[in-house]
Amino acid sequence: MDNHFLILDIETVSAEKSYDLLTPAMQALWDKKAARLKNDDMLSPEELYFDRGAIYAEFGKIVTIAFGFFHADGPETYLRVKSIAAHDERKLLSDFANIIEHKFDPSQLTLCAHNGKEFDFPYISRRMLINGLPLPMALRIQGKKPWEIRHVDTMELWKFGDWKSYTSLELLTTVFDIPSSKDDIDGSMVNHTYYNENGLDRISRYCCNDVIATAQLYRRMNGLPLIPENQITILDS
Repeated sequence: MDNHFLILDIETVSAEKSYDLLTPAMQALWDKKAARLKNDDMLSPEELYFDRGAIYAEFGKIVTIAFGFFHADGPETYLRVKSIAAHDERKLLSDFANIIEHKFDPSQLTLCAHNGKEFDFPYISRRMLINGLPLPMALRIQGKKPWEIRHVDTMELWKFGDWKSYTSLELLTTVFDIPSSKDDIDGSMVNHTYYNENGLDRISRYCCNDVIATAQLYRRMNGLPLIPENQITILDS
């Protein structure tokens, strides 16, 4: 297994705790955005901001990036996972860029995520630019041919060219019978956990578990055995 293969996941929250803390200009722009969103529960723009603002890089921010890499020791393969979690998004992104530029060979590094091409990779790139940071080589895709971009998306692999639907990581780990750690939160609870419970450590653990699930899913999709739990290490942040 290529040791320049990095599986990652991000967790995002709304850029502010509440709509009222946005500038008047951003409130007006969110109102326009909210008017176009599906809203079966008839939530107000203020409620929609807390519920969905984290999804959009223009209105959200990253609070955790977790990543894992495979490590071979003889015939055995191990998975090592680490997370970077911080309230200071610019520092978080700078630290992540430093890792993927200096701990790996940037010309050989492949990034992998579930729904990464639609969410994780562009979100990280957009937030880096918003924070005034240069994009690391692994995220510089402008002008590249599709086969030159070293990004792997397990959801895209599962589609086999069918673009009609989204398939969640939870569903795929279930149908592939991949064991998962029982988290006390899920993706819909991240904003509440961050702002109302000061739960950044919980979010970090949840993010690490998603990296492990994605790594195991990638192996199953490539006909490889799952990595035993005792060969998975979550490194101290």
